[in-house]
Amino acid sequence: MQPDKNLNPDTDDLPLRANTNHILVRHYVLDLTLHFDRKVISGSVVLFLEPSSGSGSKTEDGIGPGSCIIEAGRSHDVYVCRSHNEDTVEDGTEGIGKAMTKVEKILGAGERDGAECQALSGVRAQTPPKTEMIQSSHLWETTSDDDFTLVMDCCDLHVSKVEEVDISSVFASERSGVRLVNQQTAFIQNLISMPSDQWRQKHQLFSLCSQAPGAQHGSSLQFYRDQWSLQVRKKGVASAQGFPCALRICYETRPTGGSVRWTKDQDNRVCVYTAGSPINNRALFPCQEPPVAMSTWQATVRAPSECVVLMSGEEEAVPVGDGDTSLLIWNYYVTMPMPASTFTLAVGHWHQVPAEMAPAVERGLKTDCSKTAKLGDRPGERVQADQMSGHGSSISEVVKGSPLKTGSGDQTTHSDSALCYSSLEDATLSVTDYSGIVNDSISCSHDDYPCRFTEESTRSQRVIQHRVFGPVSLLQKAQVGVLKLLPRCLAAAHTILGVHPFPRLDVLIVPAGFSSLGMASPHIIFLSQSVLCAGSPGTEEKSLSLCGSRICHEIAHSWFGLVIGARDWTEEWISEGFATYLEDIIWAQAQKLPSQETAEQSDLKALLRWRRLSDELQNSDEALQILRPNMGNTGQVSDSGSSMVKHALNPDKTFMQVHYLKGYFLLRFLASQVGEQQFINFFRLFVKKYHGQLILSQDFLQMLLITFPDLEREGLTLSAIHADWLDRPGIPKWLYERSAVWSQARLVEEVKAEVVKWILLSQSHQGKGRKRKRIEPKVNYKELTSEQLVVLLELLLEEEELSVPTMLALQRTYSLQDQDAEVQHRWCELVVKHAYTQAYGDVEHFLVHYQAMGVYLYGELMVQEDPQQQALARRCLSLVQEEMDQSARRVVEEMVL
Repeated sequence: MQPDKNLNPDTDDLPLRANTNHILVRHYVLDLTLHFDRKVISGSVVLFLEPSSGSGSKTEDGIGPGSCIIEAGRSHDVYVCRSHNEDTVEDGTEGIGKAMTKVEKILGAGERDGAECQALSGVRAQTPPKTEMIQSSHLWETTSDDDFTLVMDCCDLHVSKVEEVDISSVFASERSGVRLVNQQTAFIQNLISMPSDQWRQKHQLFSLCSQAPGAQHGSSLQFYRDQWSLQVRKKGVASAQGFPCALRICYETRPTGGSVRWTKDQDNRVCVYTAGSPINNRALFPCQEPPVAMSTWQATVRAPSECVVLMSGEEEAVPVGDGDTSLLIWNYYVTMPMPASTFTLAVGHWHQVPAEMAPAVERGLKTDCSKTAKLGDRPGERVQADQMSGHGSSISEVVKGSPLKTGSGDQTTHSDSALCYSSLEDATLSVTDYSGIVNDSISCSHDDYPCRFTEESTRSQRVIQHRVFGPVSLLQKAQVGVLKLLPRCLAAAHTILGVHPFPRLDVLIVPAGFSSLGMASPHIIFLSQSVLCAGSPGTEEKSLSLCGSRICHEIAHSWFGLVIGARDWTEEWISEGFATYLEDIIWAQAQKLPSQETAEQSDLKALLRWRRLSDELQNSDEALQILRPNMGNTGQVSDSGSSMVKHALNPDKTFMQVHYLKGYFLLRFLASQVGEQQFINFFRLFVKKYHGQLILSQDFLQMLLITFPDLEREGLTLSAIHADWLDRPGIPKWLYERSAVWSQARLVEEVKAEVVKWILLSQSHQGKGRKRKRIEPKVNYKELTSEQLVVLLELLLEEEELSVPTMLALQRTYSLQDQDAEVQHRWCELVVKHAYTQAYGDVEHFLVHYQAMGVYLYGELMVQEDPQQQALARRCLSLVQEEMDQSARRVVEEMVL
């Protein structure tokens, strides 16, 4: 099978090359070592493969001669591997003893083979080719086009070896004449299909098999790597059914690979994390990127002993020593099949944020999260990193496991949530609690895996285990801005959506160069420092709204984006629109706002998003404004299973939010048709039916129309929704009409009244011949929430001129340095527009510390054609360009240099 010829990597579409219609990876076993000195990750990945349905034939009972049948003991966790021709083992003990003896004999060879992989990878990496767009094994040309080709998504990796793993040598039959190839194939097929209640034995077997040596009966498999794929063949094998069911790929990443970000944290310590870039994980390990290729995985990661390894995994890893080396070994695994793109890794000198709060900080958080900004507050001194050094965990403690092992089961972690969790027990819910809604007619429709939605204990687990990590210099801000809010947000999400899909959650404050405000993955969330409280100690409560909203947004992705994913990645709105819609509802619940205040806050945020969307649609290519760019072809792939993600590599799309905003407004429109309570009720039913699955837009919309049949009777059909919202650019009529209502809401009218005061103040400073010492008119300014401050500054941005005294008064009245990053962003825009030189320091601080939000501001500095502002832009770029996200850096350099 040749890869599709019509895939053009020179376009702005991302090719997904894996031939998932022919063969699927069901499980990955990764064995990785981090080399901070060279900024590479070396090691191997073992793929456990299964031919897709229709790609080959089986015997009538699905089990070939000499197959292995996996069983589990009832009274103890054992397994039995037997030939199909052997007698049944009545007592598993004797059988397991024989099997384990064979395992012990072979593990030595497996370890040697793994070391060979590591060594070979390291030797080859010392003298890499200058440009390696194409790479192949020595005898690739000797294979035939008639041989079956496994195609994996791969980019920016140096592959040193691909070999078949000799699983049969681990559990070889003692009888002569048994066909070992069939035995191995059947064993893997049975291993993949083991029932979910035996997941622990299943993962143990995957681990043992991954350590088996390479096949001795032939040479290494032949491979070829181009820009976007790794292709593997076994000479003489013409079908997926005959292709090896387990193979090992030895490889090494590249320092500039698009999936891995090597940088320094806010304490200037080296670190690395997966970037979540448009190419996902294909530059971290060869994988099948199409979302339909859902799999489980387990990983062993070796890292320097002073580092902490965080990863997608269902249990908190406790590191162990790696022999006589200075490395520690961390092990993670997952049991829920998910797309390979959701695999996430972060390694650095992180410290766990402690629960014990400094008295001043604790007092500062007693106020409600919704408290408005106190006028006249002055920024305080910044907390230095060395003052916080006592809050981190030493590596000796980490090795012992004490700060990382924080409990198991359904109990909340003691070390990181004790202050917050107790207050949740007797909390009175201020909105309808949907957590008890069930529909027994709807049951799990996904493949078999240990599902939390079926566990009785999880239904009442409002707060899952959680930890927060970050650099030492940000621990205090993370205490107030994340750790204190996290249990509230988790409990609120449970109230709205029900069972948490994952058993635990780590939150990491990522380096300043992280390209967005947050990223959700299974069991781990990356948060930008841009969402942390901006104020000095004791004043942080004023800027919690952005942090709380973002936490709720990322938590919402556990349901929409992770446990329910998009079958076609062009439908980003399925995850981002849903998370944006739900963040307001969950955050209001976390603050326990009364219904009237919830509605008012919701309308205010809707107006802000409308203004943002309207501006974006006026300044973007129409092709990038469509929520379903493939329209009627959405979800379709080639015969092999490969496809293209439309516009995924377009640099303009990277900074657009149309999928967030237009998707959010579509959901608001639907909620307005059925009622918000009924709509959230429907969300619960939809999650119950589709968790663990991939969906298209019509899956959600069709279920909605079936649940609320009056909608179609009133003319709201699936085709109408597609036409108005999903398949065309621009703004639907409903949104135009509704935005006029939002612009007249009470909270907005309050802001408009304040804007008039500021305009009058500015006008009072204008004109010639005014006295140098002038008595300022006394004006009483109303306290405003952070969202109202954003509206205020946006409206003032529409003014042609604001006087210098007015700018100074604005800055002092609202203590803009202590506000959240959204407010500071608008303030910086105002400073640039009116060339308010006294606050250029604020602009520089913003561009250095809030890189996830600063790209647009560089353009504003350059477009004014003010030499001082352009010099400021160049200076800021020179300070941060080494740590900037690659995509952001390219865009900024085009504007500035």
